[in-house]
Amino acid sequence: MIRKLLTAEGYKKLKDELEYLHRKLRPEITEIVSWAASLGDRSENADYQYNKRKLREIDRRIRHLTKLFEVAECIEYNPAQEGKVYFGAWCELENDDGESMRFRIVGDEEVYGRKDYISLRSPMAKACLGKTQDEDISVRTPSGDRHWYIVKIEYNCASDLEGSAE
Repeated sequence: MIRKLLTAEGYKKLKDELEYLHRKLRPEITEIVSWAASLGDRSENADYQYNKRKLREIDRRIRHLTKLFEVAECIEYNPAQEGKVYFGAWCELENDDGESMRFRIVGDEEVYGRKDYISLRSPMAKACLGKTQDEDISVRTPSGDRHWYIVKIEYNCASDLEGSAE
């Protein structure tokens, strides 16, 4: 069985989404579908067709999240992580050209909707794992090896709570 790692924040966010879909949105859309179906001919009923499609999408997402939580593992912050890059870390890197980047290493399910999150399985995350501040890393890219310098490592960051970044 393949485990799916989630940060504590990501786990809570996805649990909240599942609860919202199951308890609030699905019943609302089901009610609209029932009302639209009662109007008669469903083949030309746009309300029925649109909301029935939306209901299928909701059901698909509920199934996905339910299966995810069967194999998900919530990884909590541990003070022993301080000073090194591990799962859930915010990393700030810089290269010799003066370019800088900042990202958080998270599970595959958490990267969507956030431009500042990268997957634990990405080459950049793999290069950073276990490294300390002021250490150099090398990442193989299609255009050749790129070298970066770890400037900062953080774990509890206010932007974790802000929601999606645009």
